[in-house]
Amino acid sequence: MTEAVPKLRLRDVRKSFGPKVVLDGVTLDIMPGESVVVIGGSGTGKSVLLKCILGLMKPDSGSIQVDGEEVIGMSRRDRERINHKFGMLFQGSALFDSLPVWENVAFGLIQGDHMPRKQAREKALEKLIAVGLSADVADLAPSELSGGMQKRVALARAIADEPEIIFFDEPTTGLDPIMADVINDLIVKCVKEIGATALSITHDMASAHKIADRVAMLWQGRLIWVGPASEVFTSGNDYVDQFVHGRAQGPITMQLRK
Repeated sequence: MTEAVPKLRLRDVRKSFGPKVVLDGVTLDIMPGESVVVIGGSGTGKSVLLKCILGLMKPDSGSIQVDGEEVIGMSRRDRERINHKFGMLFQGSALFDSLPVWENVAFGLIQGDHMPRKQAREKALEKLIAVGLSADVADLAPSELSGGMQKRVALARAIADEPEIIFFDEPTTGLDPIMADVINDLIVKCVKEIGATALSITHDMASAHKIADRVAMLWQGRLIWVGPASEVFTSGNDYVDQFVHGRAQGPITMQLRK
């Protein structure tokens, strides 16, 4: 049998800013339909890794492949074609205040796919219902919604075009524990329904444990542990154990100014 081609393949990805090394040889395969969560503290390079995959930053070296195609150094036209496979849920939701809810959800359909507005609105309503919102929120402004409802709208936008790969950037930031769990359940449901591959970055362990098939921990620019989500709390790795259990004492030390 032919071995399946990873949906995302990273090989020895490196990125520095001056003397500061942020990514120091990241290697990871994410298979079709798989949900992988990258965990790690603030400033460990999770967002930089995501930006390199999305093409917002160029790695200093290494390889990033999407469906077997090398994307580093791609032409702009080819990069746009690849990016069309992506959906994104941004940290803080990142909704447009000047647009009603339905236009936020349909933004990519209208601007990127040039879908007629009537059809795009129908698609937006369908996705709002899929994330547990009623159609009567469609014409509200984002400012009229609670934080949890805004996050649902952002999720509806991320899945509006039924992308092949969805990226989740700190999906539960700013939410209370109950609403965070609701969002986690919706992420699992929506990703499975459209058959997408998912890559998330978070430091919320409850979220990581629920939405991931596999978890990878980024520390000092490297993935120091990759394994099943079911084993993340019993990994046996001192760095992972300290992080997932939230212990102040351990090999990870915080630099405090005096």
